[in-house]
Amino acid sequence: MSRLFMFEKPLGMRDTLPELYEKMHHVRSRMEETIKRWGYQFIETPTLEYYETVGAASAIDDQQLFKLLDKDGHTLVLRPEMTTPIARVAAAKLLNEDLSLRLAYSANVFRAQQREGGRPAEFEQIGVECLNDETISSDGEVISLLISSLKKAGLEHFQISVGHILFAQELFQQILGTDERADLLRKFLYEKNYVGYRQHVNSLSLSSIDKQRLLQFLELRGGEEVIGMALDLIENGQGKQAIVQLKELWDVINDYGLGNQVKFDFTLVSHMSYYSGILFEVFAGNVGFPIGNGGRYNLIEKFGKNASATGFAIRLDRLLEALGEDMSTNPTHCIFFSQERRKEAIELAKKLHDQEIRAVLQDINGVKNLDAYTIHFAETHLLIGKAGKEPADG
Repeated sequence: MSRLFMFEKPLGMRDTLPELYEKMHHVRSRMEETIKRWGYQFIETPTLEYYETVGAASAIDDQQLFKLLDKDGHTLVLRPEMTTPIARVAAAKLLNEDLSLRLAYSANVFRAQQREGGRPAEFEQIGVECLNDETISSDGEVISLLISSLKKAGLEHFQISVGHILFAQELFQQILGTDERADLLRKFLYEKNYVGYRQHVNSLSLSSIDKQRLLQFLELRGGEEVIGMALDLIENGQGKQAIVQLKELWDVINDYGLGNQVKFDFTLVSHMSYYSGILFEVFAGNVGFPIGNGGRYNLIEKFGKNASATGFAIRLDRLLEALGEDMSTNPTHCIFFSQERRKEAIELAKKLHDQEIRAVLQDINGVKNLDAYTIHFAETHLLIGKAGKEPADG
């Protein structure tokens, strides 16, 4: 085993330095403000959960779970995502009345990574869950809230891709007959490996008509026009019902006036096994992965409650990457003072604070490089006086 050095961190863990923390706080606050205005209430759950409940119910692969033992020998996990803990809380304490619930969260989650992966093992998600409401209106509400939250955070260019888990499932079952054969195609779709998908389809022992159906399936991406294409491609069953739901969703999104932000993608699949209906992903420029995702799920049933839900989760680190370097934050002023003008400096700082302006008080005798300070802060105020000590050159 290689020696752990003084400044090393566990694999996949990151330090958040002040500048990045400030940006994260700014984005988080603006999104939380929007979410609250839509009537969602924020909730916190423990960082540690029992493996037998949240760990086993989560759709995150078992190898990605951080596990440890408590003093009684019970296996615990660091929460790998937030939907499962919220489903646990809702089933145990909040769904006692026949009401819909609108919950939200902002929390760190943990997923173990392989050494060559280069991905974070700890990252923050901000998201919502709309529980105990089976209507397509609630799916449309969640997607519309997602769009509004991203815009409030300052993201201008992004796209929501919307699909339905049952369409591909039904189409593959009709043509291929077994889950094992269907899983191979779903893996290509999840990895966005459309070349591999086409090669695999052409290698299958199927009729030319069925091969053509599977290849035409890749073309079901775009606006409202793909609805008709999808209807021509699939036979009766859950696939038809999926199309009906997506058509209704399109109408809901347009009622919100947000149709230009949404595109259909019938090829959309997820590694989250609990999705049961409409699902979606968010893509933005300069980011090679979705910055967020969501959809309808039946996870609450695993905790003994017959309730459907829908929600979304945004990866805050990927959102910051999409926002880029030009993201603005509140500027900070610096007030330099000598001892005989300290009270005057304090009064000036109070005045700025009352105006919600950030201001730092700095005794001039503690400064080694005044030029560095003036570069770092938005504005400087020099209250040195006759007895003030000039700072030494850095």
